[in-house]
Amino acid sequence: MNLLTAVIFLPLAGCLLTLLLPKENEKLIRQFTLIWSLLGFVISLFLISGVTLDLRPASDSFAFDVNVPWINVPPIRYHIGIDGISLWLVILTTLLTPICVLMSWTYISKHVQAFHSLLLLLEFGLVGVFCALDLFLFFVFWEVVLVPMYFLIGVWGYDRRIYAALKFFVYTMAGSALMLVGILFLYSKTGTFDYPVILIALQKGALTYQEELLLFLGFFIAFAIKVPMFPVHTWLPDAHVEAPTAGSVMLASVMLKMGTYGLLRFCLPMFPTAARNNASWINALAITGILYGALVAMVQPNMKKLVAYSSISHLGFVVLGIFTFTQQGLDGAVYQMLNHGVSTGALFMLVGFLYERQHSLEIKAYGGVATPAPHLSTVFMITMLASVGLPTLNNFVGEYLVLQGAAIAHFRLAVFASIGVILSACYMLWLYQRVFYGRPSEEVTHHMRDLVPREYFAIVPLIVLMVWMGMYSQSFMPSISASNTAALAAIDSRKEVHVQNRTTLLASLKELIHVAR
Repeated sequence: MNLLTAVIFLPLAGCLLTLLLPKENEKLIRQFTLIWSLLGFVISLFLISGVTLDLRPASDSFAFDVNVPWINVPPIRYHIGIDGISLWLVILTTLLTPICVLMSWTYISKHVQAFHSLLLLLEFGLVGVFCALDLFLFFVFWEVVLVPMYFLIGVWGYDRRIYAALKFFVYTMAGSALMLVGILFLYSKTGTFDYPVILIALQKGALTYQEELLLFLGFFIAFAIKVPMFPVHTWLPDAHVEAPTAGSVMLASVMLKMGTYGLLRFCLPMFPTAARNNASWINALAITGILYGALVAMVQPNMKKLVAYSSISHLGFVVLGIFTFTQQGLDGAVYQMLNHGVSTGALFMLVGFLYERQHSLEIKAYGGVATPAPHLSTVFMITMLASVGLPTLNNFVGEYLVLQGAAIAHFRLAVFASIGVILSACYMLWLYQRVFYGRPSEEVTHHMRDLVPREYFAIVPLIVLMVWMGMYSQSFMPSISASNTAALAAIDSRKEVHVQNRTTLLASLKELIHVAR
């Protein structure tokens, strides 16, 4: 069996096997899920050897490529493969799944079997999204992810979990519908769902510019909802606040990257002319999201909402890096996807630890936590400093590269984006001060125990990654840069059909009205 196929389908097999275990033996279910997910992570590490790890431009081929027929009519293929962009997202997914099992060990006490089977099903869908090279197969995995996350929020969430789950479902389905229409239209023009074949057909002029613009906007909106970008972001804070800790971690660390990955993998290579022509207003939305997310996070009384809005701000940097169309910007965007997955996932995990002790997400319920829980406060401080981009920690590398790429593309973009970096330090430092400093109340002193061994095992790998990615970025960057170089070369090869990059949002709307008429 192909190694990548094993990594994809191992969680699905684990999901089914979990359902066969005795429902009343909750300890066995937890142990099995932990061991099975750890096995998937270990196997995924062997994927690294199959991806180019030098700085030479990569070819348009993918490692661990499998391309066999799945459905004859229409011609849908089981086509998978990875490169330097998707490799690390797959490994991040397989790493976080056993961590989520550990952090939920005592917190999830109802429907334990269903929870762990859905967590493995979520891993299956996420890994599939990052590996699929057939657009219809990609859409199938995209939709698979929606199902377990809906139930994780709706069943194991907090008081407003049904509202949050439905809002998440409606927003995601709206984007999915647009993407499905785009996929079917591409099939009508190219006769295939196979991504590499579609790229070749598009390079030969299979679409008019009006058709490319319509398709670009359809795919872009679908991915922007998933990121989420301003102004289609309103589902995210509710989903995060109401989701259980494991759901928040998987949502922030991996699921949101489906949107940014889709922008980089599909929108830019398939529709480069439309992407370049609309980059100005997209970057304006990215900057708005960076500043808006930071400012709203600053006034949040709820810890989970604060971290949720910080995600909107941080992911604005990723979108900005992608649409700079520079090597530094793209490299920084991919690296920032990974950074955000590690540091923000750790923040949600630590907030979950605090909630288990105090049973409150309100900042005012805390204060002086560092006194009874010094190790918890130390781990939180490292994670907080990583989130604000302290040099030697992971976020600094990604944000620096994005700002460098933005400065090359248009210096004013870098100036406005850098304000977001300053604001992130403000709201994170203020959060830390209010939660961990001061005189602890009697209730905090009584309930606030320090980290236990299980929690150490869950959080320490992420702390190590924060330091490793900040100090030794070249462990990851060569393969990322090689894949981005190939992507930029493919985009630049179609510059001859590129309309001048002065098209505004208004001009794009005029194009759409003209097509409608």
